[in-house]
Amino acid sequence: MDVVQIIGGNPLWGTVNVSGAKNACLPIFAATLLTEETCVIENVPNLSDVRFMAQILEHLGAEVAETVPGTWEITAKNITHKAPYNLVRQMRASVCLMGPLLGRLRQAIVSLPGGCIIGQRPIDLHLKGFSKLGTSVNINNGYVYLDGIGGMKGSDIFLGGRHGSTVTGTANLIMAAVLTPGTTRIDSAACEPEIEDLCQMLLLMGAKIEGLGTHYLTIHGVEKLNGCRYSVCGDRIEAGTFIIAGLLGKNDITVKGTEVRHMRSLLHKLEEANADITIIDSQTVRARGSLDRLKPLEIITLPFPGFPTDLQAQMTTLMALTPGISIVTERIYPNRFMHVPELLRMGANISIEGASAIINGVNHLSGAPVMASDLRASAALVLAGLIAQGETWIQRIYHLDRGYENIDNKLRSLGAVINRMADKDMPAHVA
Repeated sequence: MDVVQIIGGNPLWGTVNVSGAKNACLPIFAATLLTEETCVIENVPNLSDVRFMAQILEHLGAEVAETVPGTWEITAKNITHKAPYNLVRQMRASVCLMGPLLGRLRQAIVSLPGGCIIGQRPIDLHLKGFSKLGTSVNINNGYVYLDGIGGMKGSDIFLGGRHGSTVTGTANLIMAAVLTPGTTRIDSAACEPEIEDLCQMLLLMGAKIEGLGTHYLTIHGVEKLNGCRYSVCGDRIEAGTFIIAGLLGKNDITVKGTEVRHMRSLLHKLEEANADITIIDSQTVRARGSLDRLKPLEIITLPFPGFPTDLQAQMTTLMALTPGISIVTERIYPNRFMHVPELLRMGANISIEGASAIINGVNHLSGAPVMASDLRASAALVLAGLIAQGETWIQRIYHLDRGYENIDNKLRSLGAVINRMADKDMPAHVA
């Protein structure tokens, strides 16, 4: 496994271009199973999760090839309906294969994805939705067996859950419904930009979907979908991570390639904190170091358009250096604070009270050996390392490669001193 060494305190300056959104790309790859024709997907980030999804599609019988960097050609002419555990276990988002397999083949056998370190993410809402479409649902030996051969038809489906709408569940039900006879109405659908991106591609393929970007979707089933060429939207979470990075130290970073309208909750909170942020155009934001002027915040993570849970860890790092007391409450995944013990090792003053982190801002952080626990925690530790005094060593950095394309190279181009190496090459005093 690789580790990352960061020597903190170096000013970051310049422009960074955001990659395609991982959270849009995965269901879009799954959606290619809905047609026998070829789909060409552009602006695809080079991530381990993307490669895992490509492997699963190949196992199902699709022809998958990256024709040039960032462009994938997928033809799912002859496919099977079973996705085994040894592939699905590598990536939880592979549950979004159930919808297109059910829609195209009227049956699916998909392994349950297993646990997740940031908390329970059950798929009960997915399965209830499939049942509403006339599918029999059975769970046996760790697999979900879906059978709609007897006759699927459109229905009214409510997708509200304990922590709000289900994003992957919404994607699954959309993909199952586009080839299901009749009209399906999804109430309390997730309206994240990545769901809208999936719908835009399905419309190009010939689907009939109304209500894009809202919590109420109407889908009129069609008999067949065609292939298409589609470019994945920019990654709002990567963009947000770099914007937060720009606010540290004496940095000055311009972030390009993501719709500003997808980041309004973040930008609103940063404006409330008196951060030095400039919106240059609809896809460009400039962020300049402003720790000395920041004000503490109260943040509550919520489904889109609320503050994204995927930026909570990064904001926790920023608030750890913001004068005063900030409170970050996690409403999506209440256990998503594994980055906090590692930030404490670097000198942060944070206490956890239930689903909230109480953050008392400190003057500086100190470099230390730390351990990444998940994707966004990794990003939070990288941000901390960039501003910390001395060296920071981040282990289990493979989490980072799941959602950030070439982040170490991008940071290095901005002036960061960041090096990646095999864990066996770590100095003995930090290993």
